[in-house]
Amino acid sequence: MKQLFVTLLLITILFSCQKKAEFIPRDFKSVAVEDIFEDSLLSVRAIEILNDKSLVFAANNGVFGLYNPNTKIWQTSVQQYDSLNLHFRAVAHTSSDFFMLSIENPALLYKTGDDGRMQLVYKETTEGVFYDAMTFWNDTEGIAVGDSVDGCLSIIITRDGGQSWNKMSCENLPEGEVGEGAFAASNTNIAVIGDKAWVASTKGNVYLTEDKGKTWTVTKSPMIQDAETEGIYSVAFYDDNLGYAIGGDFTKPDANKANKMKTVDGGKTWNLVADGQMPGYRSCVQFFPKREGKELVTVGFKGIDYSKDGGETWTHLSDEGFYTIRFINDSTAYAGGSKRIAKLTFRE
Repeated sequence: MKQLFVTLLLITILFSCQKKAEFIPRDFKSVAVEDIFEDSLLSVRAIEILNDKSLVFAANNGVFGLYNPNTKIWQTSVQQYDSLNLHFRAVAHTSSDFFMLSIENPALLYKTGDDGRMQLVYKETTEGVFYDAMTFWNDTEGIAVGDSVDGCLSIIITRDGGQSWNKMSCENLPEGEVGEGAFAASNTNIAVIGDKAWVASTKGNVYLTEDKGKTWTVTKSPMIQDAETEGIYSVAFYDDNLGYAIGGDFTKPDANKANKMKTVDGGKTWNLVADGQMPGYRSCVQFFPKREGKELVTVGFKGIDYSKDGGETWTHLSDEGFYTIRFINDSTAYAGGSKRIAKLTFRE
């Protein structure tokens, strides 16, 4: 027994002394772009990857669709409501349902119905209503955010899997700035991790809830936001602490001052990074999955850029323009843009 104990002790000491293998970021030099859906009348700013790796999207002209990567077959449809030409820029999903939310007035939120058709579950006709993004914490609790109405951001929340949605009172939200909203550019001005959610605004503010929307705090960030077209366009979090945000001014897409920032304390403080360096305006930023928060990609109508050092520096990979991106795995993704959806494969 004594010999066995000594042997086990030596094994324990040996393993405890071994250093964790050093993480080595990749160094992507290019990205292959394969168009998988084209429509000259569409602008695709909202896509999601379902649990079975299928791709869903919703766009302008009331068009929405589903792509099966195994069969490479698309199923598309048009959502109608009276004579309106619906424009969707926010989508989300649970393990069983797909949701899409229109911009402008009336705001119309649909979910997958029992008969397979989309069912209207929320309608808002408040003056100035304009919803920008939507996501879920889990299969029962979700959130959508829109521009300010009556002095605060518009935030609606579901606690029953999307069957019903309730708008938060301004009494329970931080006071908004005049004209404050969120850019409906890529469905990524909300990020969720665990019970938390971060909402990025046109005024450079980052709203934080740590209890799934019950209470909120707000932090003013250093993101440029002097003009109506400036502010935070996209925010992403790798874990509870590490987050990244990008934006700028889409009317001055090459301007690169104060348009990229990072947090390492869960969004309580933000610091500018790569200031005055490329890229300029971008509409979406995402972390590569399972890469320890070191690798990021950002897309916009001026191209695709990659960082291997946590967003401190960036490499321009392509001039191909897209609005939004979602990862399938740690080296491939789908991206939505003007007139198309593409599959992106990153290569060293």
